[in-house]
Amino acid sequence: MATSSSPDRIAITGSRNSLTFQELSLLSQAVADWAKEQPGDKLVFLGVNDWIFPTIVFASGLAGKPLVPLNYRLPDAELNNLLDRTAPSVAIVDDEMIHRVSPREDVVLFTRSDAEHMCENLTNEQALVRDSEEEDKALLLFTSGTTGEPKTAVLRHAHLTSYVISTVELMSAEEDEASLVSVPPYHIAGVSAVLTGIYGGRRIVYLPEFQAEDWVDKTVHEKITHAMVVPTMLSRILDVLEARGETLPFLKALSYGGGRMPQTVIERALELLPHVDFINAYGLTETSSTIAILDPDDHRKAVASEDPKIRQRLGSVGRPLPTLELEIRGPEGQVLSNRESGEVFVRGDQVAGEYLHKRAILDDGWFPTNDAGWLDEDGYLYIEGRLDDVIVRGGENISPGEIEDVLRQHPDIADVAVIGVPDAQWGENVAAVIVPKSEAIDTHELSCWVKSRLRSTKTPQHWVVRKELPYNETGKLLRRVLKAEMTV
Repeated sequence: MATSSSPDRIAITGSRNSLTFQELSLLSQAVADWAKEQPGDKLVFLGVNDWIFPTIVFASGLAGKPLVPLNYRLPDAELNNLLDRTAPSVAIVDDEMIHRVSPREDVVLFTRSDAEHMCENLTNEQALVRDSEEEDKALLLFTSGTTGEPKTAVLRHAHLTSYVISTVELMSAEEDEASLVSVPPYHIAGVSAVLTGIYGGRRIVYLPEFQAEDWVDKTVHEKITHAMVVPTMLSRILDVLEARGETLPFLKALSYGGGRMPQTVIERALELLPHVDFINAYGLTETSSTIAILDPDDHRKAVASEDPKIRQRLGSVGRPLPTLELEIRGPEGQVLSNRESGEVFVRGDQVAGEYLHKRAILDDGWFPTNDAGWLDEDGYLYIEGRLDDVIVRGGENISPGEIEDVLRQHPDIADVAVIGVPDAQWGENVAAVIVPKSEAIDTHELSCWVKSRLRSTKTPQHWVVRKELPYNETGKLLRRVLKAEMTV
């Protein structure tokens, strides 16, 4: 559809070359023809972002072989375990990573150089023709494995198509618009960036790996108008902008998601970049990406308002997409009222809720997200974290995010994580792991700070000081690492 509309418009800018929509179309079909001839029923990609990734995304669909992008940041043993689970398959691996992969009979390996050389010699004058059906598997994504063995989330063509068509208008981007993609290809945001970028007609510019200085340089050099980051990225980008005195005049919109955004960071961003539209996008792998959005008007109204309820919305993830249904349910499955905390359930055509050999979606189409949250009177959704992270102290459910938000307002706190630790009397007690701005930190004073704003049951009983907190590459706090340290 994009090729038919604007065949000569630049679609992809990579490290070595650019591709028009027509070139991407023909190249994807040619790679698909090659992939069909290879053994195995899956197409694996292990590498960093570049122009070859969108080619493989479309080629896998055209070949009828689901794409399986792997997390190259995993230790070698875990990475090879996941590769074993893709068998039988054909895998394209970055040259710098091929030494990490053990040979195996049922996985055919090609280096990226091999693949790029093959692409240079492939030609195909046919139009794009799909052989796969809407219900065929399009994408297999391994979950982050925060608890136990990573599960394999299944997304079908129907789910991805529903998400793209319901959120993006075909070829709606101006010809000078460009989107910078720095989220990794093995994350749902990396795949959806390809699909929505192509459908919207916005040029995709790849940054192979995120470094704040490189991100700013690329944004300036390529005149980037749109980008997506995770919270830890945004904080580092703001540091660079402040140090350089940069304003990114071409940047129109910056979306963020993938983890909890500290309110102090987004307020700072709004102040430094008043011309930029900020969008908070909340979603899951199992829902084909975004299911709720806090739009630019919401951001500006919240930060300018003196009404506590409106100001509070800056800490929400906005309202659900109009194509979806969303409910908050209690432990017995009952639908809860406004401002009652429970599990977030979502239903819609883009929701997969499926894993290999396991269906997670309910018979009536509702998907339990395992995220704790609540809705306000105007339909704004507030996410409190994973249900597994909720602290149960003496039968009371305590949200770590609520305590973290209070501590982040303290002038001496740079970062904080709140977790539950085992306690013989209460079941669990509240522990705060803090990154102070200076060595002189008074935990008693911090306890008084929390108690005066919340209550004594939510005041941490344990305090741990660290130089930094553990995050994964998509900005999610690794609470399991902190909990393991606290229970040793």
